[in-house]
Amino acid sequence: MPQTRPVEWIAAEIGEGAQETGCKKGPAVLRMRGIEMGLSSAADWRVVAPKPDLTASGKLAVVTQFAPRLAHAVEVVLDRGSFPVIIGGDHSCAVGTWSAVAQALRVQGEIGLIWIDAHLDSHTPETSESQAPHGMPLAALLGYGTPALTQLYGWGAKLRPANVVVIGARSYEADENELLAKLGVRVMTIDEVMARGMSECMAEAIEIVNRNTIGYGVTFDIDGLDPQDAPGVGSPVDNGIRLAAAVHALARVAGDARLLAFELVEYNPELDDAGDTTAMACEALLSAVLDWRGPHFPVKRGRDVRAGAPVELSGELSAMI
Repeated sequence: MPQTRPVEWIAAEIGEGAQETGCKKGPAVLRMRGIEMGLSSAADWRVVAPKPDLTASGKLAVVTQFAPRLAHAVEVVLDRGSFPVIIGGDHSCAVGTWSAVAQALRVQGEIGLIWIDAHLDSHTPETSESQAPHGMPLAALLGYGTPALTQLYGWGAKLRPANVVVIGARSYEADENELLAKLGVRVMTIDEVMARGMSECMAEAIEIVNRNTIGYGVTFDIDGLDPQDAPGVGSPVDNGIRLAAAVHALARVAGDARLLAFELVEYNPELDDAGDTTAMACEALLSAVLDWRGPHFPVKRGRDVRAGAPVELSGELSAMI
């Protein structure tokens, strides 16, 4: 069923946390495509971008300044009773997104998070060779790393390990794996996904993140998909989740009242192919989560939900899924 809460879009235009910074242009491309398709209008979007004068201070400085500003934008949407859809940008934006969700709902209880990604994103500044913050957000949300990221809102460990599930991991370092294993985070590697099926893994993940929480979120790094379906990413890894499987799995969360927010990150239009394959994959994933029907779906301005025919996909995209 379609998402019944008003949907508000946040463009997290940050790429400085990654080694390939072109992903900061991803939100603008998807925003314009959505407007042209009639799925949203310019008024439906709030854009959050880093301050350019911090670039010379290093990647971490940019991210630590950006995270609380994004967090504020997400918190405002939640306070209005709307459903936030955050489009990144590199995955460091997850620190701001999920810190805000945890803070907004803290008095009610804990939140869960399903992390779909080719990587574990669980480095700290002490373990990361690249020092790229987009490899650190999950660790930060679990309370490990620089205080500038772990202590947003003045408290740490926004996520409890038992409330987190990682799906699709296939490229990571020993330090990251050891941290998550020590904490007891449920990690479904790509081998498990291939053996059991994405839909079955997603069903287990939803059950886990709902056990002891008031609700859950999903953050989807587009590099979790196989490069055949999503070539436009900065850190592609072969043997990934196929788009069809991801779309069918995400359909499980469509209309779920316990789904608190959705985040899609790391689309890099500078690396996409001539057919915009990755952009179309992003749209297919968003369509699955929001269950888009026709040119209208709930937005903050209060348009009526109209149950029309499902969104038509291009021939190329239909063949992919």
